[in-house]
Amino acid sequence: VHSVESGGGLVQAGGSLRLSCSASGLHFGEYAVGWFRQAPGMEREGVACVSRGGWTLFSKDSVEDRFAISRDYSKNAMYLQMNNLKPEDTAMYYCAADPSGDYQCDGSSYSVWGQGTQVTVSL
Repeated sequence: VHSVESGGGLVQAGGSLRLSCSASGLHFGEYAVGWFRQAPGMEREGVACVSRGGWTLFSKDSVEDRFAISRDYSKNAMYLQMNNLKPEDTAMYYCAADPSGDYQCDGSSYSVWGQGTQVTVSL
């Protein structure tokens, strides 16, 4: 059981990236899923999550108007569309799945994690 992220890269401030996450050994539709990030020297933080029932939760007010999380059940994939990126969005981004399916985004019950994809936003 694992997930794999892709889509990170280097982008100028104001640009956009779309992160993708595919899963093996589990179906995202049966889990809560989310995107998390960790900047150097900082703790991991939740970005956006979707409960099993489809409720979206943004952990950070600073991204709610710029990011969008989605799932594609047919492809067993999830995505994070990031627009108007800022230098403070620079971090390693991880997708994760939570078998409890709960509506939360603190990461505590997420047990399936990808290896991460680096997002770097330059001025």
